[in-house]
Amino acid sequence: MSDRLAVLPQYLMPKLAMTRLAGQLAGAELGGFTTWTIKRFIDRYGVNMAEAVESDPAAYTTFNDFFTRALRPEARPIADAPLICPVDGAISQFGPIRADQIFQAKGHQYSTTALVGGDQQLAAQFRDGHFATLYLSPRDYHRIHMPCAGKLVRMIHVPGDLFSVNPTTARGVPGLFARNERVVCVFEGEHGPWILVLVGATIVGSMATVWHGVVNPPRPGRVRAWHYENEHFSYEQGAEMGRFLLGSTVVMLFPQGPLSFNPGWQPGGAIRLGEAMATRG
Repeated sequence: MSDRLAVLPQYLMPKLAMTRLAGQLAGAELGGFTTWTIKRFIDRYGVNMAEAVESDPAAYTTFNDFFTRALRPEARPIADAPLICPVDGAISQFGPIRADQIFQAKGHQYSTTALVGGDQQLAAQFRDGHFATLYLSPRDYHRIHMPCAGKLVRMIHVPGDLFSVNPTTARGVPGLFARNERVVCVFEGEHGPWILVLVGATIVGSMATVWHGVVNPPRPGRVRAWHYENEHFSYEQGAEMGRFLLGSTVVMLFPQGPLSFNPGWQPGGAIRLGEAMATRG
């Protein structure tokens, strides 16, 4: 079966209604049913609870509390590198931005302007730059950390679809990551601007940042922006910056420069928070 045919049912599914229902259930305190669901999830996906600060499934009052569980500090050491991996997951794609085009999968690309919600001036800063797309599976740790130190400049919530973001869908839906709902976080760092985008997906009930809290819902159906140029939201490398309430994907943009990704990285390869992601010359 072709990838496009495989994702056809997603065009017909009531994705927003499913997402709202999943978000309500994941945030509900349902006692023994919540504990049963968490245990089933752990068994189904092979979640390593030994890494969690709280390893007892019964200690979590909601499924979201479990899904966004904190890890023991020693579970994810931070590499001595200018850029570290911000999440646990798998490498979807990474490499150079060709003019303003980001490679999604064979036969599919999308523009930096579309990704950031239509702001051409913002997107132009990443022309011929570098990108990385990282996929978080259900079993992964779902907090997102800073790949390098940065000062928050802006946050943009871009409405969109809620397709799945798994590899099959990435191959089958054109412009997927610039098509789905997303939260664009713009930072200034030692080497210039950089962006971390939280991409929504089917049943991703919400996305949250440490400076704002839950960004969505609400979903007003229009682009919303928050400006922080006069605020003092600065975060060190490795600090938590956000989280997914049910899993998804992050896309990072870096400006043109001597960026060299970890030579051990390969599309489809597993990655962990804190490992060396890239170096700068």
